[in-house]
Amino acid sequence: MFHADDQFVLTYGDAFVDYIADDHSNQSFTMYLGGATVNVAAGIARLGVPSAFITITGGDETSAFVRNELANEGVDLRYAILEESKRVSGVYVHLTEENDRIFASYVNEAPDIQVKPEHLKEEAFQKASIFHICSGTMFHPTALKTTREAVRLAKKHGIFVSMDANIRPLRWENEEQCRNTIRSFFPEADLLKLTEEELFFLTGTDTMEDGLEQLKEFKIPIILVTLGDHGTYVVLNSNTSRHIPVEPVEPVDTTGAGDAFMAGILRYVHLNGMPRTKEALVECVTFGNKLGALAATKPGALTAMPRLHEIENL
Repeated sequence: MFHADDQFVLTYGDAFVDYIADDHSNQSFTMYLGGATVNVAAGIARLGVPSAFITITGGDETSAFVRNELANEGVDLRYAILEESKRVSGVYVHLTEENDRIFASYVNEAPDIQVKPEHLKEEAFQKASIFHICSGTMFHPTALKTTREAVRLAKKHGIFVSMDANIRPLRWENEEQCRNTIRSFFPEADLLKLTEEELFFLTGTDTMEDGLEQLKEFKIPIILVTLGDHGTYVVLNSNTSRHIPVEPVEPVDTTGAGDAFMAGILRYVHLNGMPRTKEALVECVTFGNKLGALAATKPGALTAMPRLHEIENL
């Protein structure tokens, strides 16, 4: 069990601002705190689990907004970096008629100001129960080095390493660089979460069976393939697999659903340890599915992350 008071879920990634379309016309936008790792870090805190976030922000108003919002969410920023000239990245999110998200364009005024490997504090990895990453910053050489060093520290201290592929094609120079970089982290992952489309892209296959067969070489203990409103396909120790459905809901905005799912998974692991049996994994993923579905019934990304009082009966 990971109940120790001084343990937390540690996440590394970009602080982000989402400019989310107000309606399907995609002509007007509202600014929200966002980004996959931000959503997960805040989502975990909303679920009553201590959460710490490694990121870098600047001295401008947008950065102050990000720090204040994270603090209001209960996310610990003691391991984050403040560099005056940094400017927080942003993304314009368009909404389709089916209420799905489309990442239309990115805004990044200071791409080369990143958390550096030497910024990482070993104390953070000594106290964490889980270390969570996604591929959102891996396109940048400095951030890639920092991610590798962070994973090394996590493995050194026996931390559970969670990875969400979370591929954003617009951020990469080409598909080969994206695919090879992300795959290079698979041998260190204790849990890998990806969509069916990401599975096909990363393995060069076009069926679930073939994609999962190729991933066997990495010996990833837990693989979660999310299927939207069709639930999640889970694989335990490369052999035990099962489809876990999700109760249907009427979606309002699916933007934060995957991040809410991930927050639920990490909460379970923090409180109960890594699922080592099929039954435990089913319980874990069923909980994550419910949180993802709940988030899809609300507008926004972080604004849709469930709070502890909303899940007491789940």
